[in-house]
Amino acid sequence: MTRLLLASVAVIALGTSSYAADLAARPYTKAPATAVALYNWTGFYIGGFGGYGWGGKARADNTDFDDDGIDDTAAFPKMKGGFGGGTIGYNWQGFGSPFVFGLEAEIAGSGIDLSFVDPADGSGASYKLNMFGSVTGRVGYAVNDMLLIYAKGGYAWARTKLSVVDGADSFSSSATHSGYTIGAGLEYMMARNWSTKVEYLYADYGKATYGPAPDGDTGRIGLSNHSVKFGINYHFN
Repeated sequence: MTRLLLASVAVIALGTSSYAADLAARPYTKAPATAVALYNWTGFYIGGFGGYGWGGKARADNTDFDDDGIDDTAAFPKMKGGFGGGTIGYNWQGFGSPFVFGLEAEIAGSGIDLSFVDPADGSGASYKLNMFGSVTGRVGYAVNDMLLIYAKGGYAWARTKLSVVDGADSFSSSATHSGYTIGAGLEYMMARNWSTKVEYLYADYGKATYGPAPDGDTGRIGLSNHSVKFGINYHFN
């Protein structure tokens, strides 16, 4: 009886040791880390920006205001200068999606202009882009939780002033242009609720009518330009 009991204990002990050894041999697998939610761009935002515009060339129809047979805008150089303004917009990003869709409105005051003086007779002209703005759609791709790459496009307008200095034929006239703008940019979330951006835009503001000159003449001038701007936005999300 005693021998049978001792044999049973030995078998149990041997089985327990083998089971423990089997457990020790199995590799330890670490539980997967809990995924951290990425930043979501959904929400309203406001901001400010400043930049530089260049390359604007006046395209004219019937702008011989002084009836001397010469187009008064033919010698105009290209426009250039700085600007600054404000932004308001809204972004929407689906849960778990890298795509961001938005609507944005901007308005800016501008120092973009050109001037010309004829050395032969002292006559001249100036053309200034006083204000401009846009209402655009945006489509972006969130590379990660900090960086957004986007394209934008939509309606653009500009308020301009033409001044001609030519003795009795001198006059000034302002007009509002309507056209379109397209461009692209990068936006970086530098801190919670705060982002900074850099953006390139091409704008074609179409043609508008200027005048009448003292003799009753009117003419149409078209305007387009390029611009680069830097801005900062505050996000309400």
